[in-house]
Amino acid sequence: MTLSSVVAALPQYAVGDQIGEGGMGVVYGGVHRQLGRPVAIKRLPHAVAEDPRMSERFEHEARLLARLDHPHIVPVYDYVRQQGEHLLVMERLDGGTVWSRFSGDGLTAQQSCGIVLAALAGLHAAHEAGVLHLDVKPKNLLFTSNGVVKVADFGISQVVSEGATLVTHGGAVLGTPAYIAPEQAMGNALSPAADVYATGTMLYELLCGDLPFERGGGPIAMIQKRVFQEPRPLPKVPEPLAGVVMRSIAREPDARYRNAETFAIDLAGAAGHLFGPDWLVRLGIPVHLAPQVSSSSTRPSLRPVPERETVTLTGQRIRATLVDPIPAARLSGSSTLVPASQVIKPPSTPWALWLVAALALIAMAVVPFVATGNPPATTIEMDLAGPVKVDGTHLVVTAAGIPLADVPQRGTEGFVLPGAARWIIGGVVTAQVDEQPPFLLESSQTPWLSLMGTGSALLLLFTFAYLESNLRALRRRQTGMAAVIASVPLGLGLGLAVWLLVSVLLKHEPTMSVALTCGVLGAAAALSASLASRRA
Repeated sequence: MTLSSVVAALPQYAVGDQIGEGGMGVVYGGVHRQLGRPVAIKRLPHAVAEDPRMSERFEHEARLLARLDHPHIVPVYDYVRQQGEHLLVMERLDGGTVWSRFSGDGLTAQQSCGIVLAALAGLHAAHEAGVLHLDVKPKNLLFTSNGVVKVADFGISQVVSEGATLVTHGGAVLGTPAYIAPEQAMGNALSPAADVYATGTMLYELLCGDLPFERGGGPIAMIQKRVFQEPRPLPKVPEPLAGVVMRSIAREPDARYRNAETFAIDLAGAAGHLFGPDWLVRLGIPVHLAPQVSSSSTRPSLRPVPERETVTLTGQRIRATLVDPIPAARLSGSSTLVPASQVIKPPSTPWALWLVAALALIAMAVVPFVATGNPPATTIEMDLAGPVKVDGTHLVVTAAGIPLADVPQRGTEGFVLPGAARWIIGGVVTAQVDEQPPFLLESSQTPWLSLMGTGSALLLLFTFAYLESNLRALRRRQTGMAAVIASVPLGLGLGLAVWLLVSVLLKHEPTMSVALTCGVLGAAAALSASLASRRA
């Protein structure tokens, strides 16, 4: 349809040029002929008019939108459904969008927190009226000429898709995948927590310049990461602000703030903690807050904030590192769109890598039990706290070829091992007197009182704990190749710990060949598991 149909449907307005366009429609400028009031006229896609159910949903939503009256919501002045057109007449705001400022001069952390508090105030008012936004993003936050932030485009996503995320067969997404909540992407039941997620994602981006997930792979991959992965920790932002942001973008709705107001209360408190109780007054951005939010922002801090943290946050402007998040698909016909849940699939499990890791781990555990080497035929058990009474003039004690003691005979008393050696030795070690054949020297003390016993157990626990932490961070995409590389020495240490502990407890002669075998198997298991976790 042409612009003439819009003009015909709105005789009381002088319709001007197009001033905006997106996946959910086109926006024209206009002026009310009698009042002289500038307006923005949103023309919804023809797919709305062509679908009777969608058309009825939008008419219902338009009535709700017209009732919203809040300083941080773009007011709807009129709604016209005529001649196949669905037109929303709204306040025209010429102060630009949050995105234009963020991608231009940038925003300070204080400004970003103030902007998001304003958005949350508007969102909470809409939620109380039964309206979800479902497309919160920097481009939908507009400034008035005097700097007031207002939220635009309420409820249109709900009308078009009934809350579900829709995609084209070509992989484009209706809406903005960068900010979509996981439950919205999968078409699950929606609540204010979906808008909390989108707003938290936006605040994350405003504070660090990047999104909580790795880029690349297109819009479907972007949504998939939000559904199946944990967000990356917010970099270079101190607590408690970082914790507030990370809670708002938790993958599970129940782990987030239950509504926009509770999010705002914690955000205001965290900002006041970092920037001082009068930070909103100094900010210069008009923000209309509920009393409980306002009191939270002015509450004195319980502990002093390091000056370097405050200076870093207040003195630096953050700019968008992404020129423009992945553009949205245009709504041209419902037949070209399908729910994202139909095309989003869980990441494929790298079974081959997990199999290699499992086999290497099993082999690492079995080898020290069965590989006893070629031990000497003679074994002598004694309390190493006393003298070792064997014939000869010189005693050498080794474990896996590593010297532990080298002592001469003391008259008729025998060989007295150094104190350090007595604490180190557990299980059996190799001993040799002069040029005689070597024999096994077995300590009669419990292995747990030796460094070889207790030390190997502690090394086993330490390496296992760090490996598990690394694998968890890799699965959540909280780290990258550095953790994969770090897994190799950790796996090596794990293999050596298993080898030594089993050797001590079973009283096998420790040999270097078995040690190297277990170490290599441990490193292989850790590397394979790390690569599998990163790809999962």
